[in-house]
Amino acid sequence: MSKCLFSNFRPSISNNHILPTFAIQFSIIPMSQITTEITSSKIASDNPIHQRLLFAYEAAKDFVAGNMLEVGCGEGRGLETLAPYCTAYTALDKNRTLLEQLKGQYPNYSFIETNVPPFSGIESNSFDTVIAFQVIEHIHSDDFFINEIHRVLKPGGKAIITTPNIDFTLTRNPWHEREYTASQLSTLLNKYFKSVSAQGITGNKKVFDYYELNKKSVRKFTRWDILDLQYKLPNALLRVPYDMLNRLNRNRMMNADNLLVSNIDISDYSLATNTNLCFDLFYVSIK
Repeated sequence: MSKCLFSNFRPSISNNHILPTFAIQFSIIPMSQITTEITSSKIASDNPIHQRLLFAYEAAKDFVAGNMLEVGCGEGRGLETLAPYCTAYTALDKNRTLLEQLKGQYPNYSFIETNVPPFSGIESNSFDTVIAFQVIEHIHSDDFFINEIHRVLKPGGKAIITTPNIDFTLTRNPWHEREYTASQLSTLLNKYFKSVSAQGITGNKKVFDYYELNKKSVRKFTRWDILDLQYKLPNALLRVPYDMLNRLNRNRMMNADNLLVSNIDISDYSLATNTNLCFDLFYVSIK
Protein backbone atom coordinates (compact mmCIF):
# COMPACT_ATOMS: atom_id res chain seq x y z
CA MET A 1 0.00 0.00 0.00
CA SER A 2 1.30 3.39 -0.94
CA LYS A 3 -1.27 5.52 0.84
CA CYS A 4 -0.52 7.96 3.66
CA LEU A 5 -4.05 8.86 4.78
CA PHE A 6 -4.71 7.78 8.33
CA SER A 7 -3.00 9.48 11.24
CA ASN A 8 -3.81 6.58 13.56
CA PHE A 9 -2.32 3.94 11.29
CA ARG A 10 0.45 5.64 9.34
CA PRO A 11 3.90 6.63 10.56
CA SER A 12 5.04 10.22 10.45
CA ILE A 13 8.64 11.42 10.50
CA SER A 14 7.58 13.95 13.10
CA ASN A 15 6.56 11.04 15.36
CA ASN A 16 10.16 10.31 16.30
CA HIS A 17 9.08 8.71 19.56
CA ILE A 18 8.00 5.61 17.66
CA LEU A 19 11.30 5.24 15.84
CA PRO A 20 14.52 3.75 17.14
CA THR A 21 17.47 6.06 17.77
CA PHE A 22 19.20 5.34 14.46
CA ALA A 23 16.00 6.26 12.61
CA ILE A 24 15.71 9.57 14.44
CA GLN A 25 19.22 10.46 13.31
CA PHE A 26 18.18 9.95 9.71
CA SER A 27 14.75 11.56 9.86
CA ILE A 28 15.36 13.30 6.52
CA ILE A 29 15.18 9.92 4.77
CA PRO A 30 12.00 9.61 2.64
CA MET A 31 9.23 7.83 4.50
CA SER A 32 9.23 5.00 1.96
CA GLN A 33 12.74 4.09 3.05
CA ILE A 34 11.70 3.85 6.70
CA THR A 35 8.45 1.96 6.28
CA THR A 36 7.74 -0.66 3.64
CA GLU A 37 4.04 0.23 3.89
CA ILE A 38 4.74 3.11 1.51
CA THR A 39 5.89 1.31 -1.60
CA SER A 40 8.09 3.50 -3.77
CA SER A 41 8.77 3.49 -7.50
CA LYS A 42 12.20 4.87 -6.64
CA ILE A 43 13.38 1.90 -4.52
CA ALA A 44 14.57 -0.98 -6.67
CA SER A 45 13.60 -3.73 -4.22
CA ASP A 46 9.99 -2.44 -4.17
CA ASN A 47 9.56 -2.93 -7.90
CA PRO A 48 7.33 -6.07 -7.93
CA ILE A 49 4.92 -4.54 -5.42
CA HIS A 50 4.98 -1.14 -7.11
CA GLN A 51 4.10 -2.72 -10.46
CA ARG A 52 1.21 -4.64 -8.88
CA LEU A 53 -0.19 -1.49 -7.30
CA LEU A 54 0.20 0.39 -10.57
CA PHE A 55 -1.63 -2.36 -12.44
CA ALA A 56 -4.77 -1.71 -10.37
CA TYR A 57 -5.00 1.76 -11.90
CA GLU A 58 -4.46 0.37 -15.38
CA ALA A 59 -7.24 -2.17 -14.82
CA ALA A 60 -9.57 0.49 -13.45
CA LYS A 61 -9.53 2.44 -16.73
CA ASP A 62 -12.33 0.21 -18.03
CA PHE A 63 -14.60 1.16 -15.12
CA VAL A 64 -14.05 4.86 -14.31
CA ALA A 65 -16.02 7.74 -15.77
CA GLY A 66 -17.38 11.18 -14.98
CA ASN A 67 -16.60 12.92 -11.71
CA MET A 68 -14.10 10.73 -9.81
CA LEU A 69 -13.01 10.68 -6.17
CA GLU A 70 -9.86 8.89 -5.05
CA VAL A 71 -9.68 8.11 -1.35
CA GLY A 72 -6.03 7.95 -0.30
CA CYS A 73 -4.16 9.19 -3.37
CA GLY A 74 -0.74 9.08 -1.67
CA GLU A 75 1.96 10.20 -4.05
CA GLY A 76 -0.48 10.15 -6.98
CA ARG A 77 0.75 6.83 -8.36
CA GLY A 78 -2.16 6.37 -10.75
CA LEU A 79 -3.37 9.90 -11.27
CA GLU A 80 -2.04 10.27 -14.80
CA THR A 81 -3.45 6.84 -15.70
CA LEU A 82 -7.04 7.52 -14.64
CA ALA A 83 -7.57 11.28 -14.79
CA PRO A 84 -7.86 11.39 -18.62
CA TYR A 85 -10.85 9.03 -18.37
CA CYS A 86 -12.76 11.37 -16.03
CA THR A 87 -14.37 14.76 -16.39
CA ALA A 88 -13.11 15.82 -12.94
CA TYR A 89 -10.73 14.40 -10.34
CA THR A 90 -10.77 14.94 -6.57
CA ALA A 91 -8.44 13.25 -4.08
CA LEU A 92 -8.53 12.85 -0.31
CA ASP A 93 -5.37 12.28 1.70
CA LYS A 94 -4.00 13.30 5.09
CA ASN A 95 -0.43 13.94 3.94
CA ARG A 96 -0.14 17.71 3.48
CA THR A 97 3.32 17.58 1.93
CA LEU A 98 2.27 15.13 -0.77
CA LEU A 99 -0.91 17.07 -1.48
CA GLU A 100 0.97 20.34 -1.87
CA GLN A 101 3.30 18.67 -4.35
CA LEU A 102 0.37 17.25 -6.31
CA LYS A 103 -1.41 20.60 -6.32
CA GLY A 104 1.65 22.14 -7.93
CA GLN A 105 1.85 19.39 -10.55
CA TYR A 106 -1.87 19.19 -11.30
CA PRO A 107 -3.50 22.61 -10.75
CA ASN A 108 -6.70 21.55 -12.55
CA TYR A 109 -7.50 18.81 -10.03
CA SER A 110 -8.80 19.09 -6.46
CA PHE A 111 -6.86 17.79 -3.45
CA ILE A 112 -8.38 17.78 0.04
CA GLU A 113 -6.42 17.18 3.25
CA THR A 114 -8.48 15.07 5.65
CA ASN A 115 -8.65 11.90 7.70
CA VAL A 116 -11.35 9.38 6.82
CA PRO A 117 -13.96 8.29 7.57
CA PRO A 118 -16.09 10.38 7.48
CA PHE A 119 -15.65 12.11 4.12
CA SER A 120 -16.09 15.54 5.67
CA GLY A 121 -17.23 18.26 3.31
CA ILE A 122 -18.12 15.83 0.51
CA GLU A 123 -21.75 16.09 -0.56
CA SER A 124 -23.92 13.01 -0.95
CA ASN A 125 -24.62 11.70 -4.46
CA SER A 126 -21.82 13.80 -5.97
CA PHE A 127 -19.42 11.34 -7.68
CA ASP A 128 -19.75 8.94 -10.59
CA THR A 129 -16.72 6.90 -9.51
CA VAL A 130 -14.95 6.37 -6.18
CA ILE A 131 -11.68 4.45 -5.99
CA ALA A 132 -9.92 3.32 -2.81
CA PHE A 133 -6.82 1.24 -3.51
CA GLN A 134 -5.10 -0.50 -0.60
CA VAL A 135 -6.96 1.63 1.93
CA ILE A 136 -9.77 -0.29 3.61
CA GLU A 137 -7.41 -2.64 5.45
CA HIS A 138 -6.16 0.39 7.42
CA ILE A 139 -9.59 1.60 8.51
CA HIS A 140 -10.82 0.83 12.01
CA SER A 141 -14.50 1.04 11.04
CA ASP A 142 -14.62 -0.56 7.62
CA ASP A 143 -18.43 -0.59 7.69
CA PHE A 144 -18.53 3.20 8.19
CA PHE A 145 -15.93 3.59 5.43
CA ILE A 146 -18.01 1.66 2.88
CA ASN A 147 -21.14 3.51 3.98
CA GLU A 148 -19.38 6.82 3.23
CA ILE A 149 -18.28 5.62 -0.21
CA HIS A 150 -21.88 4.63 -0.93
CA ARG A 151 -23.16 7.98 0.35
CA VAL A 152 -21.04 10.17 -1.93
CA LEU A 153 -21.68 8.06 -5.05
CA LYS A 154 -24.47 9.02 -7.43
CA PRO A 155 -27.12 6.37 -8.09
CA GLY A 156 -25.58 4.00 -10.64
CA GLY A 157 -22.08 5.14 -9.66
CA LYS A 158 -19.21 2.71 -9.26
CA ALA A 159 -16.88 2.02 -6.33
CA ILE A 160 -13.59 0.29 -7.15
CA ILE A 161 -11.78 -1.14 -4.15
CA THR A 162 -8.56 -3.11 -3.86
CA THR A 163 -7.10 -4.73 -0.76
CA PRO A 164 -4.67 -7.58 -0.02
CA ASN A 165 -6.02 -11.11 -0.26
CA ILE A 166 -5.37 -12.57 3.19
CA ASP A 167 -4.89 -16.03 1.66
CA PHE A 168 -1.62 -14.78 0.15
CA THR A 169 -0.40 -12.96 3.26
CA LEU A 170 2.88 -14.39 4.58
CA THR A 171 3.02 -12.63 7.95
CA ARG A 172 0.87 -10.38 10.05
CA ASN A 173 1.07 -6.78 8.88
CA PRO A 174 0.89 -4.51 11.96
CA TRP A 175 -0.13 -1.52 9.82
CA HIS A 176 -3.37 -3.30 8.90
CA GLU A 177 -6.47 -3.30 11.05
CA ARG A 178 -7.55 -6.48 9.27
CA GLU A 179 -7.27 -8.29 5.94
CA TYR A 180 -10.03 -9.99 3.98
CA THR A 181 -10.94 -13.19 2.28
CA ALA A 182 -12.93 -12.78 -0.92
CA SER A 183 -16.15 -13.84 0.80
CA GLN A 184 -15.64 -11.43 3.71
CA LEU A 185 -15.20 -8.45 1.40
CA SER A 186 -18.18 -9.53 -0.70
CA THR A 187 -20.35 -9.74 2.41
CA LEU A 188 -19.36 -6.23 3.48
CA LEU A 189 -19.94 -4.66 0.06
CA ASN A 190 -23.23 -6.43 -0.54
CA LYS A 191 -24.65 -4.71 2.54
CA TYR A 192 -24.60 -1.42 0.63
CA PHE A 193 -24.39 -1.99 -3.11
CA LYS A 194 -26.95 -3.47 -5.49
CA SER A 195 -24.23 -5.15 -7.58
CA VAL A 196 -20.78 -6.42 -6.58
CA SER A 197 -18.30 -7.87 -9.07
CA ALA A 198 -15.51 -9.89 -7.44
CA GLN A 199 -12.18 -10.11 -9.22
CA GLY A 200 -8.56 -10.07 -8.19
CA ILE A 201 -5.06 -9.21 -9.33
CA THR A 202 -2.93 -12.20 -10.23
CA GLY A 203 0.35 -12.64 -12.07
CA ASN A 204 2.23 -14.83 -14.52
CA LYS A 205 4.97 -17.35 -13.75
CA LYS A 206 7.51 -14.61 -13.18
CA VAL A 207 5.34 -13.04 -10.51
CA PHE A 208 4.65 -16.36 -8.79
CA ASP A 209 8.38 -17.15 -8.84
CA TYR A 210 8.92 -13.91 -6.95
CA TYR A 211 6.15 -14.83 -4.51
CA GLU A 212 7.74 -18.24 -3.82
CA LEU A 213 11.15 -16.62 -3.34
CA ASN A 214 9.56 -14.17 -0.93
CA LYS A 215 7.82 -16.97 0.97
CA LYS A 216 11.09 -18.86 1.48
CA SER A 217 12.88 -15.72 2.52
CA VAL A 218 10.18 -14.71 5.00
CA ARG A 219 10.29 -18.15 6.60
CA LYS A 220 13.94 -17.61 7.45
CA PHE A 221 12.77 -14.82 9.74
CA THR A 222 9.50 -16.20 11.07
CA ARG A 223 11.01 -19.57 12.07
CA TRP A 224 12.56 -17.75 15.03
CA ASP A 225 9.15 -16.57 16.24
CA ILE A 226 8.62 -19.74 18.24
CA LEU A 227 6.20 -17.99 20.63
CA ASP A 228 4.09 -16.70 17.72
CA LEU A 229 4.53 -13.15 18.97
CA GLN A 230 3.59 -11.61 15.63
CA TYR A 231 -0.02 -12.61 16.38
CA LYS A 232 0.04 -11.85 20.10
CA LEU A 233 1.72 -8.45 20.49
CA PRO A 234 -0.13 -5.17 19.84
CA ASN A 235 0.39 -3.51 16.47
CA ALA A 236 2.31 -0.56 17.90
CA LEU A 237 5.08 -2.83 19.22
CA LEU A 238 5.43 -4.70 15.93
CA ARG A 239 5.60 -1.86 13.41
CA VAL A 240 9.25 -0.90 13.70
CA PRO A 241 10.67 -4.45 13.69
CA TYR A 242 8.24 -5.39 10.91
CA ASP A 243 9.43 -2.51 8.74
CA MET A 244 13.10 -3.20 9.41
CA LEU A 245 12.81 -6.91 8.63
CA ASN A 246 10.56 -6.35 5.62
CA ARG A 247 13.03 -3.89 4.09
CA LEU A 248 15.90 -6.26 4.85
CA ASN A 249 13.99 -9.10 3.27
CA ARG A 250 13.24 -7.18 0.07
CA ASN A 251 16.86 -6.15 -0.25
CA ARG A 252 18.02 -9.72 0.29
CA MET A 253 15.72 -10.97 -2.45
CA MET A 254 16.99 -8.35 -4.83
CA ASN A 255 20.55 -9.38 -4.10
CA ALA A 256 19.67 -13.04 -4.54
CA ASP A 257 17.88 -12.59 -7.88
CA ASN A 258 18.17 -9.02 -9.10
CA LEU A 259 16.89 -9.83 -12.60
CA LEU A 260 13.69 -11.36 -11.27
CA VAL A 261 13.00 -8.39 -9.01
CA SER A 262 13.87 -5.74 -11.58
CA ASN A 263 12.29 -7.35 -14.64
CA ILE A 264 8.74 -7.64 -13.31
CA ASP A 265 6.55 -4.97 -14.87
CA ILE A 266 2.90 -4.05 -15.14
CA SER A 267 2.33 -6.43 -18.06
CA ASP A 268 3.09 -9.40 -15.77
CA TYR A 269 -0.15 -8.78 -13.83
CA SER A 270 -3.74 -9.37 -14.88
CA LEU A 271 -7.29 -9.49 -13.55
CA ALA A 272 -8.81 -12.87 -12.74
CA THR A 273 -12.26 -14.00 -11.60
CA ASN A 274 -10.77 -16.85 -9.56
CA THR A 275 -9.78 -14.91 -6.46
CA ASN A 276 -8.04 -18.00 -5.04
CA LEU A 277 -5.17 -17.18 -7.43
CA CYS A 278 -5.00 -13.48 -6.64
CA PHE A 279 -2.62 -11.44 -4.50
CA ASP A 280 -5.08 -8.55 -4.21
CA LEU A 281 -8.85 -8.40 -4.34
CA PHE A 282 -10.28 -6.06 -7.01
CA TYR A 283 -13.99 -5.33 -6.51
CA VAL A 284 -16.29 -3.15 -8.58
CA SER A 285 -19.57 -2.26 -6.89
CA ILE A 286 -22.53 -0.34 -8.30
CA LYS A 287 -24.86 1.84 -6.20
